[in-house]
Amino acid sequence: MNEKRIQSWAELQEGLFQDSWNEGLGRFRSDYAFRGLDDASYPLETSITRLGGDIENLERHLLRNFRKYAQRDVVEKDSLWHWLPVAKHHGLPTRLLDWTFSPFVAMHFATSDIERFGADAAIWVVDYVKVHKLLPEKLTAALAEEGANTLTVEMLSGAFGSLEDLNRMQPENFLGFLEPPSIDERIVNQYALLSFMADPKTMLDRWLEERPDLWKKIVIPAELKWEIRDKLDQANVTERVLFPGLDGLSRWLKRHYMPKSPEMG
Repeated sequence: MNEKRIQSWAELQEGLFQDSWNEGLGRFRSDYAFRGLDDASYPLETSITRLGGDIENLERHLLRNFRKYAQRDVVEKDSLWHWLPVAKHHGLPTRLLDWTFSPFVAMHFATSDIERFGADAAIWVVDYVKVHKLLPEKLTAALAEEGANTLTVEMLSGAFGSLEDLNRMQPENFLGFLEPPSIDERIVNQYALLSFMADPKTMLDRWLEERPDLWKKIVIPAELKWEIRDKLDQANVTERVLFPGLDGLSRWLKRHYMPKSPEMG
């Protein structure tokens, strides 16, 4: 059973850190990527998918114009895979989806919106090491050469120089996890990871359903959200840390001091 509904803070910790022991290293090193959603019914949907229409053409036009009008020094190199994370980071609709290496960051995003406290939350857990065994040979070779488990902008730039190159891979559609460049403190503090599909029209949760050995979904009951939220705040896993700057500080203070009403559970 890939979906599990937990009943306590302790059970949540156990579920998120399950199978994290690495026998070869003799250390606890998880192979999982985590994505927290404040409503368990939400799909794993990218921002470009939510736009609808001709997704491939939309993505091409959006990124072309973003590159044209953005300052040229915002990326380290003028390549597709340097531009995509920057564009995503600044709110442009792309095929990229946000994940994190940190279970606690995922818990934050599952419990950060108090207005959604009436809904069950969920944390998706995906084994990116197993996922990457399904990559095209040119990418598995690049990972092996580097001795890495996650893709980098350099690896992807060497394999796919344009969106058209990537889209041509659709007959062997695949999922990849990219560790983005450390553009700013937000990416660093959120321990960020990004996923993408070769076919941007593919809904990731449907792709995963056909491969049950790659994932699990932990459902957090609405009535447990306050306990998790308060314990995360005590552990300093808050907007003030994850979104450094005055905006993050304001978001944290607004939530932290909001009175708890009976309707909030």
